[in-house]
Amino acid sequence: MRKITVCLIFGVLLWGVKVCAQDLHYSQFYNAPLSVSPSLTGIFNGDERFMVSYRDQGRSIPVPYQTFSLSYDRKIYPKRNKNGFFGAGAFFNYDSQGDSNLRLLNLNLSGSYTRILNDRNLITLGALIGYANRGFDPSSLTWDSNWNQTLGRFEAAPSGESWDFENFSFIESGLGLNYRWQKDARTKFDIGAGGWHLIQPKSRFRNNVDQKLPMRLALYGIYSRQLTEKLDLQLDGLYQLQNSYRESLLGAYLNFYLNQKRGKERQFRVGAGYKFNAQVLFFKAGVRFNNLFIGASWDNDFSRLAGDHVGASGRGPEIHLQYIIKHVKPPGKFKICPIF
Repeated sequence: MRKITVCLIFGVLLWGVKVCAQDLHYSQFYNAPLSVSPSLTGIFNGDERFMVSYRDQGRSIPVPYQTFSLSYDRKIYPKRNKNGFFGAGAFFNYDSQGDSNLRLLNLNLSGSYTRILNDRNLITLGALIGYANRGFDPSSLTWDSNWNQTLGRFEAAPSGESWDFENFSFIESGLGLNYRWQKDARTKFDIGAGGWHLIQPKSRFRNNVDQKLPMRLALYGIYSRQLTEKLDLQLDGLYQLQNSYRESLLGAYLNFYLNQKRGKERQFRVGAGYKFNAQVLFFKAGVRFNNLFIGASWDNDFSRLAGDHVGASGRGPEIHLQYIIKHVKPPGKFKICPIF
């Protein structure tokens, strides 16, 4: 009950904070953990993890945006230290928005160290370093100088607009902290934070503009509890702030265990979530076949923008794939406290 109370308090704190984050974000953020905090590197039940995420939304405004993420992380077991372990990972992000194809290419390396306090409590510190490039394509934009009043259409003509450069690069940096309480493989609780753009690199397309990329802070909580032999409940919450922008969401799903025999594991998940003030309701479902997980969700935008434009910015699919490899430990090899 104490863990449930903490989760409910976390949810109340998120209530009513407006959504408007600038960085990449997923509705199923726990299925793209390295984009939330580097301290989640290596925090999973297994030895190696591959993840792919894709989002495609807002095509009928029309100001579409697409996001693609690919990541890999693993545990590294020290030979002598039985009180902790390391995690190492790498992840790639691609994001494209609007008619100008405002894009972000990002490649990060992350690392973490987890200290095992006892059988039920663990704490993890993580960090990342990376390279990013942001740019746009002005040739796809139209201006008032392109408008032919007589013909009533846009035509190819000089826009009179200029930029010092159409893309720029910067170094990415971040830190994270995660605390985990775990009773067993199905009842556990994670709470933590991730900080991004710590060195606040320059973010501009003109030389005479002094603009820096503001830091982003992400706070999250994920609680999973076994209800019956064949049913689990997960509650999750995320709050992000970057400069004057805010994002918050709460979600939940039920996980049905269809088969629990080793080598024949089958699970089915179904749930929903809500992004506050943005007025986005999303439904989600997923299936697991042994070590392979496939999850999908659909965002439905009920904001004023959606009322003016059917199929507005928050409407569209999000898909996640995850594959986990579990190595068989030979006799005598260091065996850690399990991370479920």
